Amino acid sequence: MNDELFDVCDANDQVLHQAPRSVVHANRWLHRAVHVFVLNSSGQLLLQKRSATKDSDPLTYTSSASGHVDAGEDYDTAALRELEEELGLAAPLERLAKFPASPETCYEHTVVYRTLTDAPPTFRREEIETGDYYSLPAIEAWLAARPAEFSQGFGTLFAWYRDNWADRPYTPTILSLP
Repeated sequence: MNDELFDVCDANDQVLHQAPRSVVHANRWLHRAVHVFVLNSSGQLLLQKRSATKDSDPLTYTSSASGHVDAGEDYDTAALRELEEELGLAAPLERLAKFPASPETCYEHTVVYRTLTDAPPTFRREEIETGDYYSLPAIEAWLAARPAEFSQGFGTLFAWYRDNWADRPYTPTILSLP
């Protein structure tokens, strides 16, 4: 895996400096990430199983698409990029919430998005082992029974989504890359 450059941030998400991914992770410095929940018209959520080659949480299930915000990049651009890079999808996104960096978010200031599409994903094999759509109650039961099968932080994001956004209508706010 290449050593990407990240913005290192303070607790208020203000950029302090930039550093390579390996240094940021080794020091648990605060940095930025995005998670995209892809739902189909049946209300099922696409989960991906992370590749065995991932440096954190390999072979665990997580959000449909997720990744770091590159140095100098904004959250919205990163979310659209990750959706296309990991799943081969280009769809309007709805920005839902921003979570502060903490151990529960892997020291990442995290913005969560969702999209609604029935377009079939094309999984990027370097990133994703497999993936499929699941109902929200099935994911909730799976998380309760076997939490170790999920990436660190996914349970927190999923529970928040289920409790706060699952029943709200989809209203896209971010339409395309600039």
